[in-house]
Amino acid sequence: QVELVESGGGLVQAGGSLRLSCAASGRTFSSLAMGWFRQAPGKEREFVAYVRRNGGSTYLTDSVKGRFTISRDDAKNTVYLQMNSLKPEDTAVYYCAAASRSYGLGVRLAYDYWGQGTQVTVSS
Repeated sequence: QVELVESGGGLVQAGGSLRLSCAASGRTFSSLAMGWFRQAPGKEREFVAYVRRNGGSTYLTDSVKGRFTISRDDAKNTVYLQMNSLKPEDTAVYYCAAASRSYGLGVRLAYDYWGQGTQVTVSS
């Protein structure tokens, strides 16, 4: 079992920045691939970014490329999502997720564990 706890959400003006953190416990963090998803009101939960295990590669969805960065610190059992140049359309609840597998990480079904989410609101 893995427990994930997100933090760092909040209210920010358009063009601002936030850094989300997700602390994991309960299993060797370095063995897990980690992802971020988001869900806006009335919309499906969508993929944002992932980072593979063991210091592996990262991937971000097109709408956030060049603005968001995903990273992990295995010594701290934490994954981060640095969000810059935020837009009102980035407003959503952001969820951290962990996967035992290392493929197909761009979809919800790949992930075994989920956090409770943290709200990000970007005002125009």
